Amino acid sequence: MDEPTFNLSLFDLVMSLSTAADLVSPTVANHQRRVACIALSLAEELGFSPPELSAVALAGSLHDIGIFTLRERISTLDFEITNPGRHAELGYLFLRRFDPLSLVAEIVRYHHHSWQHGEGSHVDGRPVPASSFLVGLADRLDTLINPATNVLSQAPAILRRIGERSGELFVPQHVEALRHVARRDTFWLDIVSPMIDRVIQQKIQPHQVVQTLDELTGLAQLFSRIIDFKSAYTSTHSAGVAACAATVARLVGFSLHDCTLMRIAGYLHDIGKLAIPGELLDKSGELTDEEYSLVRSHAYYTRRVLDGVAGLGRITDWAASHHERLDGQGYPSNRLAGDLSLSTRIVAAADVFTALAEDRPYRPGLAKTQAVAALQQMGGGGQLDPTLVELLVVYFDEVNDARQAAQQAAAEDYMALMQSLA
Repeated sequence: MDEPTFNLSLFDLVMSLSTAADLVSPTVANHQRRVACIALSLAEELGFSPPELSAVALAGSLHDIGIFTLRERISTLDFEITNPGRHAELGYLFLRRFDPLSLVAEIVRYHHHSWQHGEGSHVDGRPVPASSFLVGLADRLDTLINPATNVLSQAPAILRRIGERSGELFVPQHVEALRHVARRDTFWLDIVSPMIDRVIQQKIQPHQVVQTLDELTGLAQLFSRIIDFKSAYTSTHSAGVAACAATVARLVGFSLHDCTLMRIAGYLHDIGKLAIPGELLDKSGELTDEEYSLVRSHAYYTRRVLDGVAGLGRITDWAASHHERLDGQGYPSNRLAGDLSLSTRIVAAADVFTALAEDRPYRPGLAKTQAVAALQQMGGGGQLDPTLVELLVVYFDEVNDARQAAQQAAAEDYMALMQSLA
């Protein structure tokens, strides 16, 4: 029998990540999309090929994916950015793990690199992609746009500011291309258009990525790393949930194929946390009501982000419903037991199990007796599926061993990534 495949749109995947990352604050809303739109217009003017246009669009949409904290994200909106290398390098280290984004990773790596009158064309003997300079120019241009003022009235001042740094920060040929496209009102209005996704998509070729089950698992694991590595405290959480969900599914009697789908759902369940500032995830004290409400919203954003990726099917519902409860007191949709499939209940139970057993910013992981008592209370109280709770209690050590092994591997990956940045 042929191995099942998943026909996913690379554009949809990238836009989903970009959407989630830009939800962290209204101040940065759509920034990455606007950069993609600007860079695409410049690349078209310069005669880039269709594959090059696609790479520019994807790189612009993901250029800030290596930023973890809201403070750092806001600081990048200053035209004179300081110490930009860290997030660009981290974005590169993330994106290069997914082969279809390897070229995009290189562009992101150098998007804050200065032209330096031609001396910046190479780094350590390696050529810097021309697209990196384009994305960098687009990034700096977007920081100069005041969203509270009509964009057309701002155009002359923005062009003067960019022109002043031609040759130093920006490639003169790229600045000249900007002057040409800037004569068109459509260039400026596209940047601030609420339909910017459509504007971008019309300029690039469709690109499907057919993934085998193993490849999709690897992609989901990449997404989980981007999510979890925002905080040292959350750096292994999704790995733990994925391992627990797959283990419980096997104990319930799921096929190997369906156990793998459960693992993927575990990796993706917290993708909505890209919209939550890293400062909150790192907070060691009790959250305020406002902070807790913001953290709760991550489950809503998980569904909205994954809904944008056609082809994930049931995985989206399993992942996005991990905080729903059988008694209807969960969130974000207050669904009742009859609306929650066994797979959804497994991911929810795996999330709770992992949260109880792992270290948190505000407490160490619970001992077995404490974790069992908490699980039984939730099972008896109508929150978690009591049959699954009973299974978790009986096979506690087996499930916990799987969690620990997965989280240890994720922790080593996190440390290796941090050392690469040192």
